[in-house]
Amino acid sequence: MPLLPRRIWSDDDWDRIQRGYAAHGMDEKWNVFTEGDVVFLHRSWTGFGVYEATFAPVDGGGRRITGAVVERDPERLRATDDDYDAVMLELVLGSIVLGEPSPDLRAKLVELTRRRTNSDDVPAGAIQHSVLGLRSDPQAPAS
Repeated sequence: MPLLPRRIWSDDDWDRIQRGYAAHGMDEKWNVFTEGDVVFLHRSWTGFGVYEATFAPVDGGGRRITGAVVERDPERLRATDDDYDAVMLELVLGSIVLGEPSPDLRAKLVELTRRRTNSDDVPAGAIQHSVLGLRSDPQAPAS
């Protein structure tokens, strides 16, 4: 991925990310697991790996994504936009794994999706649910 999220994840965030996230039903779209410093984000229904993000410690504490790859097979993933991928990677980790509301990232996701699909009339909630799943509700409890 040529564009990476610039966020510095706290040590507490990293501890939670390392525990991963497993979808609990059909309306949840992501499974996340970690091996060493690499975090894998897979679609829950298909099992397809979509993102792999390598984290490294930052001076002063926390971690940053230093490299990432994204699936580009059009049979598995329709999106091929670098900005979209950077937003999605950060959103899945922040919203799905950490349970954060992430309003700015959600708005950016909706904007990028509408631009990519030329569909300004699709409700923001429908866009978020289609790619983030049940945990697209920022008020949903973290598991």
